Amino acid sequence: MLFRRSSSAVAHAVREPTGNEPVMSLRGVEKSFPAGAGQTFVLRRVTLDIRAGEFVSIMGPSGAGKSTLLHIAGLLEHPDRGDVYIDGRATAILPDHERTRIRRNEIGFIYQSHHLLPEFTALENVLLPQMIRGLTRNEANKRALELLSYLGLGERLSHRPAELSGGEQQRVALARAVIARPALVLADEPTGDLDSESAEIVLDLMWSLNRDLGATFVIATHNPRLESHATQVIELTNGRMTPPAPQT
Repeated sequence: MLFRRSSSAVAHAVREPTGNEPVMSLRGVEKSFPAGAGQTFVLRRVTLDIRAGEFVSIMGPSGAGKSTLLHIAGLLEHPDRGDVYIDGRATAILPDHERTRIRRNEIGFIYQSHHLLPEFTALENVLLPQMIRGLTRNEANKRALELLSYLGLGERLSHRPAELSGGEQQRVALARAVIARPALVLADEPTGDLDSESAEIVLDLMWSLNRDLGATFVIATHNPRLESHATQVIELTNGRMTPPAPQT
């Protein structure tokens, strides 16, 4: 491990589990898109619970609905039917500004492509979002420095994304996703663009954050290695959970 659990700055980067209530629940979620004269269903009656400290793997072939499920869970899209609950709160009827607030403060995102700001350094890409949330530069800088060092990037702080390898870029994206202590982190094929060695490093770091610091992850992936570490493995086939979850 690159980081000692007792360090306060990285401990601030995740939340300690607080009971057994779900941090996120989906109830009867459906999503479809127009297709010619009809509709194509991407998700059909998806129901699931994610609890604090879990490491959840969403598996399935391309087109099974994994990315759409994450987009809806992260309040980036509205379901056609059903609802998403964050810390027990229904979100479907919330105004856009409130959904944005929840998305900004309660959910971290990691994508297949890192989406780092190219004109800023690794350190700046992690500390600037914290300053937008109201932290002082000194405090944001302290937290970003320690978390990036934990992720093995202590010597790459001043490098811009184009000067980093793909694995290093994704580790910066991981730091950016967890630094604000979100209730959960949603990752969409986070190792899909990486070589096998870099993918192993990123996966090991996510497992470390989950195991040692209690970060809650929901990961859409084709990578079967995630199954051995997952607290839940959700299989999607043609938009349905396999086997289907009990309907409530």
